[in-house]
Amino acid sequence: MELTISLAQMDIALGQPQVNLAKVQELTAEAKRRGSDVVLFPELWSTGYDLENAGQYATSLDEGLFAELATLARENAIHICGSLLSVRDGRYHNTAPLFSPAGKRLGHYSKIHLFRPMEEAKYLAAGQAAPVFDLAWGKSAIAICYDLRFPELLRRYALAGARIVFLPAAWLYPRLEHWRTLLQARAIENQMFIAACNRVGESKGERFFGHSAIYDPWGRLVVEAGDSKVLLTASVDMALVEEVRQTITVFADRRPELY
Repeated sequence: MELTISLAQMDIALGQPQVNLAKVQELTAEAKRRGSDVVLFPELWSTGYDLENAGQYATSLDEGLFAELATLARENAIHICGSLLSVRDGRYHNTAPLFSPAGKRLGHYSKIHLFRPMEEAKYLAAGQAAPVFDLAWGKSAIAICYDLRFPELLRRYALAGARIVFLPAAWLYPRLEHWRTLLQARAIENQMFIAACNRVGESKGERFFGHSAIYDPWGRLVVEAGDSKVLLTASVDMALVEEVRQTITVFADRRPELY
């Protein structure tokens, strides 16, 4: 099956969710016009790292911007993914929902590895689950930004049958080579597609470098953006996952009892 993905590499207005939502609405409409099946937005696309004011923005998964995204997905008949702030039991999370073209929330993932240099651990609670979603193009999963540095998480997804991982991010200069190397490594070692959308722009003295990208199960770069705002669109053949896994039988040859 061919899957067409749009990566919405955008700048984010700090603490201005309605301004950012307007951008998301525009980019979603353009992704639909291009025939995309999925549009992926960056990490914390609605507010940026205004975590000290999380209480002003965070809602339940059925309210606020989550409800807006559900409507947007339905109106454009497209899958939407990207992370924003949620609240559950009085605690705030960095949560990426996945909405269907019918506007149904198919599931969500809350970031389980919190990035201390950006003070996530000070303001947010870590997620406690790593779900895999059974979608029309095959099993899929979500990771968020810093999660990319933890190979155990993406290996867990691969062992559960995931064929693609969607990764919203807010990755900073000067670690561009980390970004590229880790995306490629996770794709190669798990023989899966990685679709990653990183933000651009500046905030609180930090610069975000973009370079949103898709890597295939061989570790080949399908498409990569530069460091400016862009809607990057590419199509991938999901059957390649099975072809690669049958050619190099990594999963059958594992020796977990010795690790």
